[in-house]
Amino acid sequence: MSRAQTLWDLLEAGDDLTIVCHNNPDPDCLASAVALGQIAASAGIDERRILYSGDISHQQNRAFVNLLEVDLVPFDADIVRNREAGSLLAFVDHSVPGANNRVSPETPVDIVVDHHPAENVEATFVDHREDIGATATIFAEYIRELPMDPNARVATALLFAIRRETLGFLRGVTRAEYEAAGYLHDYTDPDLLRQLSSPAVSGATVDAIADAIDNRTVHGSVLISHVGRTSERDALPQAADYLATLEGIETAIVFGIVDDAIQLSARSTDSRSNIGEILHDAFEGVGSAGGHREMAGGEIPLGVFAGYAEDDAKFVTIVEEVVTARLLAALNITDREREDEGTDEEDEAE
Repeated sequence: MSRAQTLWDLLEAGDDLTIVCHNNPDPDCLASAVALGQIAASAGIDERRILYSGDISHQQNRAFVNLLEVDLVPFDADIVRNREAGSLLAFVDHSVPGANNRVSPETPVDIVVDHHPAENVEATFVDHREDIGATATIFAEYIRELPMDPNARVATALLFAIRRETLGFLRGVTRAEYEAAGYLHDYTDPDLLRQLSSPAVSGATVDAIADAIDNRTVHGSVLISHVGRTSERDALPQAADYLATLEGIETAIVFGIVDDAIQLSARSTDSRSNIGEILHDAFEGVGSAGGHREMAGGEIPLGVFAGYAEDDAKFVTIVEEVVTARLLAALNITDREREDEGTDEEDEAE
């Protein structure tokens, strides 16, 4: 029996479905939730809800929710706690309770569909494929195999998510993404796809990206930067994407203080290393970080800096120094290498 049919059978036996997005959901997570909702509806589940936590601040994410009329419900622990028999709980684009979500670690999960690296993934139905470029690709595969066709809203959501997650089929892409895109093409709304692809950018986002450009430091082929305090969490991956294109740069890491946590975003084309593992090693024990070989992120609660200076400017400087030091250590960039780089820069200035 195929994975798609196994999922269908589980949904057919269910009474209602709660889909939990990861914190600050992106298009891959949102599209996967929308697609699972359509599959569940086709399997006979009338009561469905999508829960999210954090912010939807990236201009493309806001456009996605608004243009596709995605009905989202703020996370409510009571909905996922002590569920009745037949009430199914699903994770899409993440896989472990308590990791990048607000679900209690001991909560049983019925459905997990994800492509991010993770350990100890447990659920009644698990489809965890780290070698796939996007979770949306998996859902496109399901719909193609099941006795249903995607409506224009779902097809457009999935195709946009695949394009966005793979940076236009240039990052982490596999044959499966091309096959999914070819299948979805005939069902999509081209005008809606164009609108999703070119949303307006806020001035605050541009300012944050400008700060990342100004604050960059380069260590060989590695670039590290920060934006200080910002309300624009999603400016960090946009800045990392842009800075990773600089000549001679193979790895770009951008971080900033957002509300009560330090957020990080990283991009890498260095085939010798795995940026997800590097971030995980750098902040293991003090925060949550990880991801793929080419793309990763993380979050560090500011509580780990308790006792440092209360002056905001000094505090930002302390955060910058501590986070940068951890990153350089995880990247095996030594003090001697940094001194050599400084000497090179002085020679160039002369």
